[in-house]
Amino acid sequence: MRLLCSSTSPFSSKVRMAARHLGIELNEIRVDTNAGPNVLVDNNPLGKIPTLLTDDGEAIFDSRSIMHYFHRMKGKTLYPAKDGKRTEVEVLEALCDGTAECLLSIVYERRLRDSDKQHQPWIDRQWTKVGRALTHLNAEPPKIGKKLHGGHFALAALLGYLQLRFEGEWEADHADLIAWARKFEKHFPDYQAMKPQG
Repeated sequence: MRLLCSSTSPFSSKVRMAARHLGIELNEIRVDTNAGPNVLVDNNPLGKIPTLLTDDGEAIFDSRSIMHYFHRMKGKTLYPAKDGKRTEVEVLEALCDGTAECLLSIVYERRLRDSDKQHQPWIDRQWTKVGRALTHLNAEPPKIGKKLHGGHFALAALLGYLQLRFEGEWEADHADLIAWARKFEKHFPDYQAMKPQG
């Protein structure tokens, strides 16, 4: 299978890590979403990554759809079997993905607009959301037991993206999340190589 992705994307990182954990082989194809390459827009009308191209010619997007596809593909091992636990994991993943979306909004605002045209109230609003989410996650970091699940990979990807794009802006008040990332790496040694990279 082919995965259209980016090395900097937290959503790509989440999917790549989950695939590695599950033993799913992927041919990773790096794409520039700003360029809108045909291989991407012909398979995903939104032109977003990650997009998974299966051996059967099916295109699957976005990252959560791909994660659930992997879950079904590999004997339903990426999410808990019990409904209550599964809901907890799905909410965790949604929180981490939503936080990553806020961070991406900030990055795009800073990168794509001249400094005199950047809308600081928009940036501040997104950062407020990020702050609330990180405070919540720091107070209640997910436990890591015998099995890693989709929420773990979402949080690991989010923390990797924070380290990449917002170094020095969040760490001081979130020591438990930094400790969580170290613990996650013990269970997933490929973390440093597969987290978002510049």
